Amino acid sequence: MATKYRHPCITNELWKYLYKKLLEITTHYPQLYIHQANHDTDHIHLLISIPPQMKVGDVVRLIKTNTSKGSKEQFPQLKKFYWGTDGMWSDGYFVSTVSVDQTIIERYIKQQGSDDTGQTTMLFG
Repeated sequence: MATKYRHPCITNELWKYLYKKLLEITTHYPQLYIHQANHDTDHIHLLISIPPQMKVGDVVRLIKTNTSKGSKEQFPQLKKFYWGTDGMWSDGYFVSTVSVDQTIIERYIKQQGSDDTGQTTMLFG
């Protein structure tokens, strides 16, 4: 999920808050399981198991809503970038089923934020 306007606002402190919110979601929805989560400054990656009876779009909306809620209060600097709106996430998202080895995707997510700009080619190319 990318931040609105791809603004690079995800600091390590904000990520800790967002990750805590992700864990809270899985407490309320135990059928969701987060295998891997990481971030860069303007987006997050999640490797998550979603049961067939839940719609992917509903889960994304649930995650976006609950991670945005309270973010501006905890991190007032977000207000200057996202004034006039409740959310910090862009409208779209990218979803893919695991069609390659799950360990490859986990490694890709783990490497988010590193200086290696050729990660995608190295892992999937």
